[in-house]
Amino acid sequence: MRPDGPLGRSAPTADVEVDILIVGAGPVGLFGAYYGGFRGLSVAVLDALPEVGGQISAMYPEKLIHDVAGFPAVRGRDLVQNLRDQADAFSPQYLLEEQALTLDYAADGSVLVGTDRGRSVHAGAVIITGGIGSFSPRPLPSGSQFEGKGLRYFVRELAELADQDVVIVGGGDSAFDWALSLEPLARSVTLVHRRKAFRAHEHTVQQVLASSVEVITDVQVSAIHGDLDGATNGTHIEAVEITHGPTREVRTLKAQAVVAALGFTANLGPLLEWGLDVRERHIVVDSRAATNRPRVFAAGDISEYPGKVRLIAVGFGEVATAVNNAATLLDPNAALFPGHSTDEAP
Repeated sequence: MRPDGPLGRSAPTADVEVDILIVGAGPVGLFGAYYGGFRGLSVAVLDALPEVGGQISAMYPEKLIHDVAGFPAVRGRDLVQNLRDQADAFSPQYLLEEQALTLDYAADGSVLVGTDRGRSVHAGAVIITGGIGSFSPRPLPSGSQFEGKGLRYFVRELAELADQDVVIVGGGDSAFDWALSLEPLARSVTLVHRRKAFRAHEHTVQQVLASSVEVITDVQVSAIHGDLDGATNGTHIEAVEITHGPTREVRTLKAQAVVAALGFTANLGPLLEWGLDVRERHIVVDSRAATNRPRVFAAGDISEYPGKVRLIAVGFGEVATAVNNAATLLDPNAALFPGHSTDEAP
């Protein structure tokens, strides 16, 4: 890019001025930061969470991920660290614990984004890679008094549950992935689900069924027992009571830890006020990864188009498409495809 950048010297004064602002610091956003740097663009990455990695860092840093090309299996935290190392070669700015609130345009058509910290970010283009937006776990009402005291919704460190009796609640991918990950470390692992059918991948289900994990279906967690501090506040868990739906038979499981993998609720928050074409909490884009708003692109799980497949691997290609198309907006003389990284001089 030219020395004064694609924004030009007449750009309005802002706290941060970059060629591309990426909203969302998950894997797709981090790869976008690398690719923007590879194209010679300055990049800022904004995220409401205190660390990069998005859902992976917040929810399953220890889980093995099997559907990233070139990695038969890669632990979540290792994938995030590798992506950050890759991006950091081009020194992007990280604006963490900060939420994008407003979208406006300067006289030259460039983008102005205001944040919840009162910061103004001036960018040539914006790429939204916010996954599912902000998210929060679905609670386990019968054990709310033990939250943070044996009941958790995410496992950030597997070692924390070593040599414990662990009860996992849920029937989706996260529940079964945690069961597989914890089975070699925990004293015992029991997975309970309210239905006979599971939402997890069949291959993972069969792995769990063939392991030492006890799987109990058609049951609900009716109570969690343990020491109580006062009338309502739990100090630690001692047992989990489950009730069989059809027979109402009650069984008590010894446990010191409960992992409630019940999914989460998502919210696009202020992005809904940006005038974007949003359908069922996803942002509609075209083949360039462009939204209906000028100079605003979207990639990764948050984007939507016919035939969309929500995989990290797909998001990597989408954000590269977004960066390349943004580059041609910032500099009409730029090539859409700059060539392969292997073409660069060593």
